[in-house]
Amino acid sequence: MKRIVCLAAVLCCLVFVSATCLWAADIELAKKSTLEKILKNGELRVGFEAGYMPFEMTDKKGRFVGFDIDCAKEMAKAMGVKFVPVNTAWDGIIPALLTDKFDIIMSGMTCTQERNLKVNFAEPYVVVGQTILLHKKHAGKVKSYKDLNDPKFIVTSKLGTTGEMAVKRLIPKCTYKSFETEPEAALEVVNGKADAFIYDLPYCAVFHGQQGAGKLIFLDEPFTFEPIAWAIRRGDPDFINWLNNFLRQLKNDGRFDRFYQKWFESTAWLKNVQ
Repeated sequence: MKRIVCLAAVLCCLVFVSATCLWAADIELAKKSTLEKILKNGELRVGFEAGYMPFEMTDKKGRFVGFDIDCAKEMAKAMGVKFVPVNTAWDGIIPALLTDKFDIIMSGMTCTQERNLKVNFAEPYVVVGQTILLHKKHAGKVKSYKDLNDPKFIVTSKLGTTGEMAVKRLIPKCTYKSFETEPEAALEVVNGKADAFIYDLPYCAVFHGQQGAGKLIFLDEPFTFEPIAWAIRRGDPDFINWLNNFLRQLKNDGRFDRFYQKWFESTAWLKNVQ
């Protein structure tokens, strides 16, 4: 009987010690969270690349505007800190996050498995897909991305994006040309130097409305599934938890719908951007 009592006592001690160690480990992990640093420094540094309509752009007064910018400002407000925008070239945006140039990427980034090996994503806030801006000479002849899978077709997209990935994966036989920016790639089709531009639905819709009349055919049915989300450095469960709860609140109190209508369902903002 004494042995059983002693064994039980030892087990209780082990459980207590293990629980205490785990609790202490949790406290240390929380202290290392980016969330704690944001609150301590009094600023939220947000990385993005201006130019991806309507997510992030520069207006005629040089200010950063767009759907992601509005969400970022609301995020900073909810934290009680200052919003600090950090405009960054797309091809270096993940390395910049990993080297602490900013705290979070809010730049219309698609959650891909490849990117997820380097960063953690919060829950998706918008789902988009790849669409096609086609030169008018192909009207009625090219009806889907599959028809472009031929070396005779010159297809463009932006370097390092899911548009480029979709071209290489789904229509590898086409003649592909990559560009540093979305406008350069799309204008190649407008000017008759390429046959099709493949990119995200929101951008293609806006560009077609701006410069596509009488020049481009918009095949607006997305042919890929692409969830868009905010990205942070890996190993930060506290920050991910906060972001997901913030997004849930944003979507259920009317603010998200208001921003969506402003940037995706209206074109009133076009006259104010560069």
